[in-house]
Amino acid sequence: MKSFNILLVIFWIGFVSLGQDKKSDTNKLVTYGEWVDESNVGSSKDMMLLYDGLKSGDTLKTKFMGKVKEVCQAKGCWMKLELANGKEAMVRFKDYGFFMPKDIAGRKVIVDGIAFVEEMSVEDQKHYAKDGGAKQDDLAKITSSKKTYGFEANGVLIKD
Repeated sequence: MKSFNILLVIFWIGFVSLGQDKKSDTNKLVTYGEWVDESNVGSSKDMMLLYDGLKSGDTLKTKFMGKVKEVCQAKGCWMKLELANGKEAMVRFKDYGFFMPKDIAGRKVIVDGIAFVEEMSVEDQKHYAKDGGAKQDDLAKITSSKKTYGFEANGVLIKD
């Protein structure tokens, strides 16, 4: 009888957990990589001001919140965050230690890591464009290197 009661409790727990509302899961904060503290977080506008003060080769340890514009559709190995004035930051992940879900475009995230400015080669631009799903016509339009805003994230917190 004791075995039957234990089995009954296990089935009841399983049944109750199946009936729970999944919305509660979407309200949880999810961190990828290292833990990200929500204190002292700059906005994408603040981040744009910091980027404007950097020269190619400079780095700055910082943390900011931005809206995900695009995610690598191959593996989730990079994402682009919106900045002020229509600019964007290319976010990669430290030592490829973690990847992001491919379906988070439009969501807000907090990234914690190192900001930098770099000249991105034509080859790298085409590689990232291809990972993002660009067509051959779009790839052909990439013909010169360009100044980009980069970010190497130690951790990412998905806010909503």
